[in-house]
Amino acid sequence: MSKIILTHEVSGLGAPGDIVEVKNGYARNYLYPQGFAVSWTRGGEKQIEQIKAARVAREHATLDEAQALKAALENAKVKLVVKAGEGGRLFGSVKQTDVAEAVAAAGLGAIDKRKIELSPIKMTGEHKATVRLRDELSATITLLVVAAK
Repeated sequence: MSKIILTHEVSGLGAPGDIVEVKNGYARNYLYPQGFAVSWTRGGEKQIEQIKAARVAREHATLDEAQALKAALENAKVKLVVKAGEGGRLFGSVKQTDVAEAVAAAGLGAIDKRKIELSPIKMTGEHKATVRLRDELSATITLLVVAAK
């Protein structure tokens, strides 16, 4: 087991700035190469403070703003135009980046792609995605996936 400092949010593990213990192979083969973590050192305390300060700056300023964004996201249907074959089967799948860009294009505001949770979308139609706005506040987006003409 090795002690690490998370630099990005990792589902099921923690948020940026958290100190966690993981198996050596998980850290060495996944977290370090992806840039999600750095090894823990005594001098890393300054780095933790910087990471947490950046995390606070990225979070939506107030709960009221986050709730307003939640209401806007839940009341709108976000349209995604993708390449699809016969029967509505997609070439590839819809990614978190695609959803974030579609939300911004719809004029609903900018959301971080790392905060979007979505099950694999491989067919056209209506789908749901969840956006974590704050630790205790999530919004459900309705995605309307249509084939490009």
